[in-house]
Amino acid sequence: MGALSEGPHRATVERIVLEVDGSSVDAVHARPDGRALGGIAMVPDIGGIRPLFDDLCRRLATHGLAVCAVEPFDRVPPDERAGLDVDRRMQLVAGLTDDHLIASLGEAADHLAAADGVHRPAVMGFCMGGYYALKAAATGRFGRAVSFYGMVRTPEQWAGPGHAEPLATAGQACPTLYIAGDIDPWVPHDDIDALREAWAGREDCRVLIYRGADHGFIHDADRPAHRADDAEDAWRHALAWVFEGEA
Repeated sequence: MGALSEGPHRATVERIVLEVDGSSVDAVHARPDGRALGGIAMVPDIGGIRPLFDDLCRRLATHGLAVCAVEPFDRVPPDERAGLDVDRRMQLVAGLTDDHLIASLGEAADHLAAADGVHRPAVMGFCMGGYYALKAAATGRFGRAVSFYGMVRTPEQWAGPGHAEPLATAGQACPTLYIAGDIDPWVPHDDIDALREAWAGREDCRVLIYRGADHGFIHDADRPAHRADDAEDAWRHALAWVFEGEA
């Protein structure tokens, strides 16, 4: 990953399958050796589960966290899913639903409880996953949330009956850390202002904006938008936020 340094714990990672609403959902499960100090249920970016997220989950586990990341496009057959490019995935997002994605995250949380003894994990997501993490934060299932550049409003091309607006429930969110860059085209300044307004008076929700950073600057060191120093700082804040919920 480059941006997220390894912690002091030895960790293992495995691919598993969760059963959600009659669907088999591919997932990544990573855990530290010994007792987990906390946990994270995760939604990847639009690229879904892939080696990048096996490594990211493992690196988080080296910090003492049990992690379970779910595949958002689980209803696309695996052979077909493997060949989807970003443009096609963008077209398919409108057919996803909050109910199913949040149920997948709930099943990930149940797996962390059964396998690792973590009963109220944080929820975390990146890009599209951050969009769903913002909504999952308001369900009451998760203790804390971290949304990396999640869309604050539903993009027009994703609009559909299965998608609620993150802003509609932002006021009911668990303690949430929102991280983005100030030149991110998916997160206009007006949206950030609206999120801040929704959290006005709440000291347990925070918006952290990095000057000059574009979309996706943290979690994938191979992206042109990656900013190593900002990513390192963002991960420091994100880990502290998750562990604050375990104190």
